Amino acid sequence: MGYNVDMSRPGRESVESTNNLGDWFVYILQCSDGTLYTGMTNDVTRRVEQHNAGTAARYTRARTPVKLVYHEPVKDRSAALKREYAIKQLSRNEKDALITQHNDQPQPS
Repeated sequence: MGYNVDMSRPGRESVESTNNLGDWFVYILQCSDGTLYTGMTNDVTRRVEQHNAGTAARYTRARTPVKLVYHEPVKDRSAALKREYAIKQLSRNEKDALITQHNDQPQPS
């Protein structure tokens, strides 16, 4: 299980699945006011761009720019919906721990 994140262009995170699970992802964004937004998509790069353009979720429209702080590949849309719900049930501290744990993992080359 793995993923590649291209952070070479700030504000344009490129995520490529390398885990053969499927084309769906659950992600967490950090908004400009410090709040977190959780969502799901089959194209993380496009979705982050939509959030920053104000054409995605109403919640993020007034909180741009947003930054991708967490994402995880899942096997299908159903799994993405379930995982998104599970993450949304976590407390802020639990979400922060999930993000920290994710960011501390070595990235595959």
